[in-house]
Amino acid sequence: MAALRKANSYSKRSVTPFTRVSKRRQKSFIKVVPPQKIVKFEMGKSGDLENGKLPHILTVVSTEKVQLRHNAMEACRQYINKKLDKEYAGQYFFKIIPFPHHIQREHRMLTGAGADRMSSGMQLSFGKAIAKAALLKKNAPLFMIAVSSEKGLQVGRAALKEVNTKLPFKTRVEFKDLNKEKAKKEEIQAKIKASTPKKEKVAKEVKKAPSKK
Repeated sequence: MAALRKANSYSKRSVTPFTRVSKRRQKSFIKVVPPQKIVKFEMGKSGDLENGKLPHILTVVSTEKVQLRHNAMEACRQYINKKLDKEYAGQYFFKIIPFPHHIQREHRMLTGAGADRMSSGMQLSFGKAIAKAALLKKNAPLFMIAVSSEKGLQVGRAALKEVNTKLPFKTRVEFKDLNKEKAKKEEIQAKIKASTPKKEKVAKEVKKAPSKK
């Protein structure tokens, strides 16, 4: 069985997204779409996030334009989810944001001594579909973890730090506190209300003002 190619064979290359599969199999370049390796995209309690019980959010962001294969995303998902479920069970929400839609192709040729005499066929053939990948732009979000306390933040940061070895590019982690953002919005709204005069005062001033004849 042929070994999986290194990530740098695909990750740093800029490609046109190839997603089209013809309904008529005979006229389709890609006869069979590779199966999706990511089992779940959302784990944990999504309802707690919607209700505001998970205010601390960590987001992994790509620092460059790359393509990430679905097997690497699945490996990261398994490790992060297992770590969170073991040390912070029932108090987190984990989500994989991008969807791998780009179909990668490979034209396998024999390598090694004398391989040029053994291989046959076109060198620039269309290739065979081997995997799926997500095309990420610069500053595109990759993973999102929402937790309820500082302890959850420590567990999440530790898991994301150990997962970096499974990714073929550099990333950064962004932090967001929904409680602080909510408090800031309330302060701004309070200032706006205090600065604008009430409708009753405006109506009294209009009545008191002399009418021009």
